[in-house]
Amino acid sequence: MSVQKSSGLQKPEIEMLAVEALIPYARNARTHSEEQVAQVAASIREFGFTNPVLVSADNDIIAGHGRVMAARKLGLEKVPCIRLTHLTETQRRAYVLADNKLALNSGWDDELLKLELASLGDDEDFDLGLTGFDETELATLLSQTSQTENDKSQNDVKIHSVFEVIAECQHEDEQRMVYNMLTEKGIRCRLSTL
Repeated sequence: MSVQKSSGLQKPEIEMLAVEALIPYARNARTHSEEQVAQVAASIREFGFTNPVLVSADNDIIAGHGRVMAARKLGLEKVPCIRLTHLTETQRRAYVLADNKLALNSGWDDELLKLELASLGDDEDFDLGLTGFDETELATLLSQTSQTENDKSQNDVKIHSVFEVIAECQHEDEQRMVYNMLTEKGIRCRLSTL
């Protein structure tokens, strides 16, 4: 069976569709606990419905099953949707999996995560639970942030968002070697000559 290749560059148009008209994919392998649906509902209540549901021409849900469940929990009659009419049946089925799995393949910059959570926690009116982290995760991350900040303040080190290191090299080959060594370790670098 040949699969039609898609450029994926179609201009998306958001439509407001009735929640009751949306059809969950019967073979959706992703599960949503009641607790997770409640988290999504709380997120929608706080931030709005910021991530449209992806549907086929026939209103079959391709991505957004959890958001639709949360919308039902909130009593929403309509939700924003984008129709993916350019996908073949095989591509639709594959995207149901890819949409969920690709997000799981990402990671966290732990230091930035701790700093961002600590900063959000400074706002007494904001519920950190809306970030999706449970109380145990938040307690662990925030206690590590406090310890890190205490350690740094004892050493008179200030937290900056960007640090710069200048390496003086004698020749271009040495510059290239240092650049390659640092970028292989995941450090963002830029080259300049004086």
